[in-house]
Amino acid sequence: MVTMLLDRRTLLKGIGAAGASVSVAGLASASDGSVEYVVTGKGNGVSDAVADAGFEVFRTVADGEILGVRGPADAESDLSGVAGVSAVSRDVRLDFTEPVDRRVVDPDETDEEPAFAELQWDNRRIDAGEAREFATGEGTSVAVVDTGIDFDHPDLGNVNEDLAATFIPEDASATDGADDEVRGHGTAVAGVVGATGDQGIVGVAPDTELIPVRVFPDEGGARFIDIFAGIDYAAAVGADVANFSLGVPGVLPPQANQGGIRAAIQTVFQSAVRRGTVVTASAGNAGGNLQQGGGFSLPNSVPAAFSVSATGPNDELVFYSNFGTNEIDVAAPGGGYETLEKTLSTDTPFPFPTNLVFTTYPLERGAYVYIAGTSFSAPQVAGLAALVRELEPNAGPSQVEQAIQQGAELVNGKSDPELGAGRINALNTVESLAKKNGKNKKKKK
Repeated sequence: MVTMLLDRRTLLKGIGAAGASVSVAGLASASDGSVEYVVTGKGNGVSDAVADAGFEVFRTVADGEILGVRGPADAESDLSGVAGVSAVSRDVRLDFTEPVDRRVVDPDETDEEPAFAELQWDNRRIDAGEAREFATGEGTSVAVVDTGIDFDHPDLGNVNEDLAATFIPEDASATDGADDEVRGHGTAVAGVVGATGDQGIVGVAPDTELIPVRVFPDEGGARFIDIFAGIDYAAAVGADVANFSLGVPGVLPPQANQGGIRAAIQTVFQSAVRRGTVVTASAGNAGGNLQQGGGFSLPNSVPAAFSVSATGPNDELVFYSNFGTNEIDVAAPGGGYETLEKTLSTDTPFPFPTNLVFTTYPLERGAYVYIAGTSFSAPQVAGLAALVRELEPNAGPSQVEQAIQQGAELVNGKSDPELGAGRINALNTVESLAKKNGKNKKKKK
């Protein structure tokens, strides 16, 4: 039995406000009323110096270069004056605005394997099926830094529960740890990366190992310091890729460029890349032009992030995706069309909702979902990075990124304002590497 639950008004609210996206839920503070800060510093003694100045250091990230700090309100200048501190910002909490349209599947009443492959236009657009004849992500791992992953989903049997980790505020709850039973976003991202195809759909890298890194509690937002801790953890456990489909909402003005959050993101991402982890990041869903006026968005404007814009079934940039020369590295399917009106139309080659990305969702919330956003273009690239790492396990992050860019299509060069080096093509990428390394196609299962 298959039941379609569609609510155009909800989808309009979700995508129109920028897809499965995040918004600022407020400034971060502790249950005792103290204010929480993100502090960036250099040197081994920064944490001790901050503590000696009367502040509480409650989280340490990236070998002590990033600190989660509690103290009184309006203490930025005091913290900035501590020896070794280079940037300070109030921490904030981010929370989701997401559509709830979903397709509900009863696994006991569906015996097709996979049941919904025909709905995955995104897989076909990037030639993922043909690419899996050369590589499937075997021997690799992708950390999904998000809301966790549903441990019981029939298409996500490749979740490594032993490496699952949770980073949330001390006064918040995460039922069953990194098992995503409530929020859904991380499960949807994970399906794009590496759904196994055992039941409903198949991801780009079905044999990769998925590592759930939960940074959102059951209710309420995620602090940046916890998100940073999640990225840091992914690198610490040796993940080949860390997917980061989260970020600061909107397009930020030039004067915000020197803020402490950007400095911290850059420090954490660079630390992860130095340790060998590719960090794929969504370009953002504000529909913003990042090449004029000095505006930028986070995390994709940070050099260490492999930034991904979103395209639709016709390979055009989708209406909600940010864009800008030197801001976009590659593009990948994210769902929707060039305008919201066209996206919601039923008179197109892929009528609503089939022009959205169809992916996994928690069993308790419907098993599969139609959803859209750059949140779902980034994991397409994360899955492809896993295929690259299978073929070239010793390739550094920059080499993985170059291989993906060289395999992309539709544009010349690497600086197209909408697509960067182009819309990814998994087959082009892995076939070229396989030929270079003298490897044959894998045997089909």
